[in-house]
Amino acid sequence: MSEPITPGAAPAEGAVTSLLRAVHDALDLPLPDITDEAEREHRALLISRTAHARIILAGVLEQDHDIARAAEHLDRWIADEPVTYTPWEDKGVRA
Repeated sequence: MSEPITPGAAPAEGAVTSLLRAVHDALDLPLPDITDEAEREHRALLISRTAHARIILAGVLEQDHDIARAAEHLDRWIADEPVTYTPWEDKGVRA
């Protein structure tokens, strides 16, 4: 792994917050329903979104990419991969 690049100027606080929010939103998926299909779809989506977040963070940390633009790019990737599986619902049934 290469050494991180130290930015010449400190990034704007709003840009950092936007990037953190984008990473959070990428990884904050609802739990899947208990069906095998929903669990497979959840896992695939989480793997894909994690890869996207890692790519974006690597660009910022290792290539000195603009933080605000990185956040926008990750938000677009997230929008292109919505949750399509059935989320788990607590129906109040006790075992």
